[in-house]
Amino acid sequence: MPKRIFDLLFSALALVLLAPVFALIALAIRRDSAGPVLFRQERVGRGGRLFRIRKFRTMVMDAPSQGPALTIGHDPRITRVGAWLRRTKLDELPQLVDVLLGHMSLVGPRPEVPQYVALYPADLRERVLSVRPGITDPVSLKLADEARVLAASADPERTYREELLPAKLREAVAYAEQASLWSDLRIIAATVHALWFKASADGVRHTR
Repeated sequence: MPKRIFDLLFSALALVLLAPVFALIALAIRRDSAGPVLFRQERVGRGGRLFRIRKFRTMVMDAPSQGPALTIGHDPRITRVGAWLRRTKLDELPQLVDVLLGHMSLVGPRPEVPQYVALYPADLRERVLSVRPGITDPVSLKLADEARVLAASADPERTYREELLPAKLREAVAYAEQASLWSDLRIIAATVHALWFKASADGVRHTR
């Protein structure tokens, strides 16, 4: 219960405070490329229930027909604004609405698409789906260079299914078994630190 109350209060306050940021991002997306501001995709939530996740659109409108489901390295389908949103993780901000609605939590295993959840071993699937999926989690911190790993693979789909997905599952199970408000606060702090450090590093590189 404390975790859910924290999710509700934090997401509601963040949505109010970040409203101007949402508006600016929406305007940038519309000016950069044709298509909707938000990207919606079916994901698997707590208890195996399906929901449509919200993200700011970072790819061209007909991206699914132009390439694979996995986003690999410098994918040409990613728009200019989309590349910046992905790098800063601002594309994830609309998921605060999903948190408010109860589909997601601020912290929890990242929600997968049904095709990959179908690959979960039965015992692990039940444990991972026993908690709400989250905007951030330990895996997001440890596998921050996932796109780069896939780009270096001769068979990205196989690499994801046989290497990255099992690693994500192990971390998701570990999180589900010890999740608490205190652990969530630590993960949120680590996420903010990682994003701040990355932004600072990018700034240094761009000024050289």
